[in-house]
Amino acid sequence: MHRRQSRLARRLLTLIAALSPWLAAQAEQVHVAVAANFTAPAKVLASIFEKTTGHQARLSFGATGAFYTQIKNGAPFDVLLAADDERPARLEKEGDTVPGSRFTYAIGRLVLWSARPGVVDRQGEVLKGGAFHKLAIANPKLAPYGAAAVQTLTKLGVYDTLQTKLVTGESIGQTYNFIATGNAELGFVALAQIQEAGRIKGGSHWVVPATLHAPIVQDAVILKRAAGNPAARAWMALLRSPKVRDQLVRGYGYDVQ
Repeated sequence: MHRRQSRLARRLLTLIAALSPWLAAQAEQVHVAVAANFTAPAKVLASIFEKTTGHQARLSFGATGAFYTQIKNGAPFDVLLAADDERPARLEKEGDTVPGSRFTYAIGRLVLWSARPGVVDRQGEVLKGGAFHKLAIANPKLAPYGAAAVQTLTKLGVYDTLQTKLVTGESIGQTYNFIATGNAELGFVALAQIQEAGRIKGGSHWVVPATLHAPIVQDAVILKRAAGNPAARAWMALLRSPKVRDQLVRGYGYDVQ
């Protein structure tokens, strides 16, 4: 029995060794520039992607505006998951994308959040009271969620009075960290950053009504350098799949088209 098992093990090792070059030749890597609000879903998606396709996903997180500049300067990204539809459309118009690859993968939700319970009320009246020292927002020139925050404050009529209390993060990820560490008592982040598996992680929050800012339409696009990369196409196919889209809605609070 022991000899049979040993022979079988040797045969399996020989087979794996023989197949390894073929498997390596089939596997590709896709380098994805991911808007910071989509960090948690993208990490889950990358794990599913590697297990189901054999390809690898390398993720970089940051502000959409910064990614646009990096791409124009030759950064080696294959796919852009933006926090808006403006910059992917601009890249498409400028000939930097694979034609026909752009689509809306999510519509974001803005939320006013504090890491501490009882700070943010469910109507956002705390903004009008102003009983806080620092309010964090993402850079509105780089991050669409920051632009939506400015639109919200303006529509509520409090933007001018709160100017001296604003703390600006370079991305929505940095803005979240300002609030989570207590460097700002409250601030505007993406709902997906404080929601996991359909549940709010903690603290206090107010989901901003969509009527207070322009829709946060998030587009994905394959960049020109990845025109022949099967991993880029497989990544986009997974992102379009009904199961993933359903999880974005139920798990992270996004809307989808």
